[in-house]
Amino acid sequence: MIEISNITKSFGSLQVLKGIDLHIDKGEVVSIVGPSGAGKTTLLQIIGTLDRPDTGRVIVDGIETTQLSSKQLSDFRNRHLGFVFQFHQLLPEFTAIENIMIPAYIAGTSQSKARQRAKELLEFMGLADRATHKPNELSGGEKQRVAVARALVNNPAVILADEPSGSLDTKNKAELHQLFFDLRNQFGQTFVIVTHDEQLASITDRTIHLKDGQICLPSETTTL
Repeated sequence: MIEISNITKSFGSLQVLKGIDLHIDKGEVVSIVGPSGAGKTTLLQIIGTLDRPDTGRVIVDGIETTQLSSKQLSDFRNRHLGFVFQFHQLLPEFTAIENIMIPAYIAGTSQSKARQRAKELLEFMGLADRATHKPNELSGGEKQRVAVARALVNNPAVILADEPSGSLDTKNKAELHQLFFDLRNQFGQTFVIVTHDEQLASITDRTIHLKDGQICLPSETTTL
């Protein structure tokens, strides 16, 4: 599903990634952990085509993204990838169901099909009764579940999450973490999650440890 070979990335004189090789199977829930500055978010952004590596190859869902033009990348990102961020990034002027529908509109899906898909996802999230509520009328946990539904609306092959539970309380964290596995089991998506949350990292199928821009053994790093 995801194949990364010899990825390097520098910002000025600072080399953030130093030759990353990584394979992630379809349907895996993988966490990426490591101390601040280890390169976790940079690696996630490169997998998600939000940034380009200086060297190396990135293949996602059978497509070598490092060979795509900017326009092709935008289309690939919309159709093949879903994103969940620490802060939900919902548009405040739109309702929950409208926020979920936005990526489907960008992909050219008809309004009726986009709305039906969004309704199905809201029901799966247990939020059917919140469809017409705007973000300021939702709890933190509800906002993040709407954000997850938005990430899923185009049936992407991969969901990329950057500290998805970082702004949630303990109860909502546990519910969100379980949701990732329920979604994997229901829809077969692959999840790549950058996190400092030890509880989340401990329950993922596999944990990738980054330190100083390189993948290392768990024994070589002592903190997330």
